[in-house]
Amino acid sequence: MDRDDLIDRIWERDPTTWTGRDEARWLGWLDEPHRMRERAGDLVAFAGEVQDAGLDTVVLLGMGGSSLAPEVLRRTFGVESLHVLDTTHPRAIRTLEESIDLDRALFVSASKSGSTLETRSHTDYFWERIGRRGDRFVAITDPGSPLEELARQRGFRRCFAGEPTIGGRYSALSVFGMVPAALMGIDVDRLLAAAEEMAGSCRHDAGNRGYALGAAFGTGWSEERDKICIQETGGGFGLWAEQLIAESTGKEGKGLVPAPGESPEGPDRQVAVPEVPDPHALGAEFFRWEFAVAVAGAFLEINPFDQPDVQAAKDRTNEVLAGGDEPVLEPEGSVEELVARAREGDYLCVQAFVAPTPESDLVIEELVATLRRESGCVVTHGYGPRYLHSTGQLHKGGPNTGLFLQVVDDPGGELKIPGQPFGFRRLIRAQAAGDFQSLKERGRRVARIYVDQSEGGR
Repeated sequence: MDRDDLIDRIWERDPTTWTGRDEARWLGWLDEPHRMRERAGDLVAFAGEVQDAGLDTVVLLGMGGSSLAPEVLRRTFGVESLHVLDTTHPRAIRTLEESIDLDRALFVSASKSGSTLETRSHTDYFWERIGRRGDRFVAITDPGSPLEELARQRGFRRCFAGEPTIGGRYSALSVFGMVPAALMGIDVDRLLAAAEEMAGSCRHDAGNRGYALGAAFGTGWSEERDKICIQETGGGFGLWAEQLIAESTGKEGKGLVPAPGESPEGPDRQVAVPEVPDPHALGAEFFRWEFAVAVAGAFLEINPFDQPDVQAAKDRTNEVLAGGDEPVLEPEGSVEELVARAREGDYLCVQAFVAPTPESDLVIEELVATLRRESGCVVTHGYGPRYLHSTGQLHKGGPNTGLFLQVVDDPGGELKIPGQPFGFRRLIRAQAAGDFQSLKERGRRVARIYVDQSEGGR
């Protein structure tokens, strides 16, 4: 396809732009900036209603596409009133609960499918903690989902319907990103106006920055420069972009490897620079990168809108949980042994099933620096189970060029999940065990190490 033909076919919703399968049913994101601008007034009014009710803290319960855009918006705009909970680590959940006034908190349960295990577990936990008060909960989910039914049964303050023709990683400019944005006091109309302007420019050949970025991704991949070194921004844009890139392109043994903050110097790398001159420009940048990854998918000749290997780790987790016993996560291999197995063009990934804290960040940074220095390869990293909803598709469905270092700790005492035969401690350990097993089944090179971050067993 030449440039104008590819652009035209994307906007015509032509599935043969990619693989000719079901791509056409996942292109609702093309129209979402305009659609959401028509709903902006309602979102602002709802945010005012919440403020008038004296609820000045918002806790977002979501994973992957339901949490990463709100987290980047929170960081970019410097908002302290919103907390994103996307971990099942008991210590992290306890810490969050102790750091907020539960009597002044609104809980936002966000899940497209409405059946995300982590989100449902968080929802049930805080439902009991605040005395089963429906006016303190909001749901964001697709129509007809189990979460929508739960919101109706429990009398949630509001249930916002998602657009079913948009996949999770393409949902930043939908209600999944814009409801939290409104609750943070961000000018959503201004965000969406920037996105709508970018969408308009991506319709044309001339000045199409979305196409230019995607074509660079695709051309680089064809030249074996498959590591996308995303320049850091103050708001952590790469945290959102890595899910978009990895989950969209990492399949059929192909894939682009997002590497936020890594040096672009190297024969297997290319640089990508987010354009965020002011916080509200995020709206435009979300759309530009969405369009770019759709373009890149055409270059790779894959379906950028499915995620065929994400279920693998979930299935293994469920099998471990069904066993009834807490899994034993013994160290396996070592950092040195893993690095010794690296080849030219590989990448290493630190998968940390530990509580996200400043101290953990330092541990991960040290590991990343060691792996980078000893291997000379690109090194990525992520907290589990968050990365399972982000880069996990690439790890299992992409090329066998990744080496994975799982990091575990003692999660502390068990924290019960209402209605479940397991608690958060057993859940996060099952998730670590399940993903480790899934990677090994695919012939990936893996190791596991233990770090001591206990706080008196809490």
